[in-house]
Amino acid sequence: MSSQTVQAAVFSAQTQARFAREVAKYPADQKQSAVMACLSIVQQEQGHVSPEAELAVAHYLGMAPMAVHEVTTFYNMYNQQPVGKFKINVCTNLPCQLRDGGKALAHLCEKLGVEVGGTTADGQFTLQPGECMGACADAPVLLVNDRTMCSFMSHDKLDQLIDGLRSAEGQA
Repeated sequence: MSSQTVQAAVFSAQTQARFAREVAKYPADQKQSAVMACLSIVQQEQGHVSPEAELAVAHYLGMAPMAVHEVTTFYNMYNQQPVGKFKINVCTNLPCQLRDGGKALAHLCEKLGVEVGGTTADGQFTLQPGECMGACADAPVLLVNDRTMCSFMSHDKLDQLIDGLRSAEGQA
C-alpha cells in the first residue's frame, strides 16, 4: 500500500493541506520535525490519535511508525483513545501532591463519578493525572483540554469549574 493510499484512507484533504503547511516550515530533508504539529492536527480534527493515524503520519513524514508512536506516548497531550469534551489533567507530581494535588484529583473523581483515567457516562469529562505543568507554586493546578491552566484549585474552585463547564455546555 502506498503512503498516498494510507493518507487518503485516514486524513481529509483539509488535514493533508494543514500537514503540508507544517512540513513546509522545515528543510525538505527534515520534514520529520513536523511530527508534533501533525499529531496535534490529527487530534484537533479527530479527537485523538489512533494507531492508524500514527501509521499514516509516519508514512506522510517518511518516519518509522515506532518513532511516531514514541512521540504520541511520551507527551500526555496526545490522546490515544477518545476522551470527553473536557479533558482535565490534574498535576500529580510531588510538589503538587504536597500542596493537595492528590486531594484535588480525588475530589474531582467523586464529583464526576469516575475513576482516574475515566470518562463520565455522558461523555463530557475525562479525568487524568498529569505530569509537571511548571506551576508548582500555584498548586493544585490542572489543565483543561491541554490549553487552559487553572491554579490554586480548592474544592470550591473545582466545583465552580465543573459546574461552569457543564453550564456552558448546556448553553451551546
